[in-house]
Amino acid sequence: MAAKLSRNIKLTGTESVDPKSKTMRAGALSVEFGNGALRYIRVGDVEVIRAIAFLVRDKNWGTFAPEISNLKLSQKKDGFAIRYHARCGDAAATIAYDATITCNAAGDLDFEATATPEQDFTTNRTGFVVLHPLKGVAGFPVEVEYTSGKKEKSKFPALVNPACPFTDIRALKHKVMDGLSVTCRMEGYAFEMEDHRNWSDASFKTYVRPLGEPWPYTMPAGKSFTQKVSLRFTGKMPRPKKAGAAKKIDVTLGRAGGVMPELGVAVPIEEAAASVAAAAAIKAAGPKHLVCHVDARESDITGPIRNFKRLADATGAAVILEVLLPGKAAAEAELARVAEAVKQAGIKPAAVSTSPAVDLKGTLPGSKFPDAPSFAEQAAAVKKLFPGSHAGGGMFSFFTELNRKRPPEGVLDYVTHTTSPIVHAADDVSVMETLEAHPYQIKTTRSFLGKIPYHLGPSTIPARNNPYGAASVDNPNNEKVCLSKIDPRQRGIFGAAWSVGYVSAWAKGGVQVVTLGATTGPAGMVYAKTAHAQPYFDGLKGSAVYPVYHLIKDLAAADGSKLIATEIGDEGKIAALAYKGKAGPVLWLANLTAQPQTVKVSGFDGAAEVAVLDEGSFAKATTDLAFLAKSGKKTKKVGTVALRPYAVTRIATTK
Repeated sequence: MAAKLSRNIKLTGTESVDPKSKTMRAGALSVEFGNGALRYIRVGDVEVIRAIAFLVRDKNWGTFAPEISNLKLSQKKDGFAIRYHARCGDAAATIAYDATITCNAAGDLDFEATATPEQDFTTNRTGFVVLHPLKGVAGFPVEVEYTSGKKEKSKFPALVNPACPFTDIRALKHKVMDGLSVTCRMEGYAFEMEDHRNWSDASFKTYVRPLGEPWPYTMPAGKSFTQKVSLRFTGKMPRPKKAGAAKKIDVTLGRAGGVMPELGVAVPIEEAAASVAAAAAIKAAGPKHLVCHVDARESDITGPIRNFKRLADATGAAVILEVLLPGKAAAEAELARVAEAVKQAGIKPAAVSTSPAVDLKGTLPGSKFPDAPSFAEQAAAVKKLFPGSHAGGGMFSFFTELNRKRPPEGVLDYVTHTTSPIVHAADDVSVMETLEAHPYQIKTTRSFLGKIPYHLGPSTIPARNNPYGAASVDNPNNEKVCLSKIDPRQRGIFGAAWSVGYVSAWAKGGVQVVTLGATTGPAGMVYAKTAHAQPYFDGLKGSAVYPVYHLIKDLAAADGSKLIATEIGDEGKIAALAYKGKAGPVLWLANLTAQPQTVKVSGFDGAAEVAVLDEGSFAKATTDLAFLAKSGKKTKKVGTVALRPYAVTRIATTK
């Protein structure tokens, strides 16, 4: 098979393209409409509501994509109207709904939907979801109106709330700007709010049907129901402004402070053999550690552990063991078998983290956690069986589970968890939005960890597991799918751009150790043949790497370097990470959008070498391990930088 390379494959690794949105306006209010949902409801330049959508979820919390028909959009001088019909479901059952959206010049917006199951329809949740943004909202006042009619003045949580901040909600009122507030009213059933930052979503989510009610539940065929979300503004709306031309985005380098984290990659147990075969490329990337995953429930752990040893010897990287315990017996008894296999292989791990298998699944707030060895028992077992190794723990699942089951102080040598940006939504914009949530996760974790070292476990775009369903979601067609272990953007320019923003957030948050993705496989940095198709890569004759490889190679070498502060004019469009290299500042820039962006860099003095990783250089970057060193172009002065969609640029001072 020849290596076919389209623009879409370069950018996102798939020919699947997100639906385009259309901007609708009503006075000073604007909104993006796409795929049946409203997004980025703004008054002027201020975001009021992140999204309003009528969603249909399956029994594993997967979200059905609506099949939209009879779409009618009407844009008038004093407002707009949208109407459409939609169907959701699978071969077993479907549900249809009719939606109407209207908005006038005063900003009065109504979104109403009437739904009818065509067969008995089983769902975990079906109905409206409202997302409030974080900027100007997190930690700020809100007035809550409950279904009882009672009103209460409160605040949106500043730190990430592990439970539901508000329940039995009818309406939420918050300040938009001086002299203007908005009330979001939700009708048709009781609503409640969850802090979406738990799952790395950059919002507070208010959804229909409380989690305290049984789920999944079945809606009878033919029985219709109606729900409605409305916005009403109080105060003086600003005058409408015409949309101006795109402006340059300022990125200013500041003072040095803090240090770059130790950067490594994971070795999933199923990728142990493939990783040994790719050892030369992995060594060239220079990861400082390998997080080697051992599932102690498996009968054969000896072979993979021997491969971990071979890989560690070949790369020179330290080994951090990540041991999943069955959780059926004492921690020491379950860990002893792993310790013996590790000893026989000759591995001396720098650290060992453990977690019982039951903690791979989420436990709802207020529910009893399943019986399992305690953090203290696990740590004691590690210290006894692996003398000289640091004993870590926390969660091999997501931040959500750590936030709900917090380790006691003084028990562990370090605490770890992972994240994924495709828990609730998998479109490109939503994935990039998740970068906003990580600073809040870091602050929250620090609030209960104290000064214990903080390690970010193996994380990247693909979801390493599904804590909320029976299994990870299949992705046989190389698409963008929630909670799937396979995400094509890991192989594209998009993956490198997202990773710049991701590492930047955790580095600036003071996290000591970051593990970014894996050696090979769906979350990998080095290409290896897999059971699932990898367009372009499967057609190459020689070895290959994904674009994120070059970021990992550079940042791994920067371990312990001084961080340099960066001030970004629009953090939703541009990510920046800077550190002090041997010759002076090194600056990574990433375009987080599908549109070209222009960046004006300030505070970067002197000559530099500029390497660009974008759709134009993709082919070279994926087939040359030394791409960064070979592709840099010299410039006497760093000023304006043009970035194509999802482009990544490395600017390094030269002597």
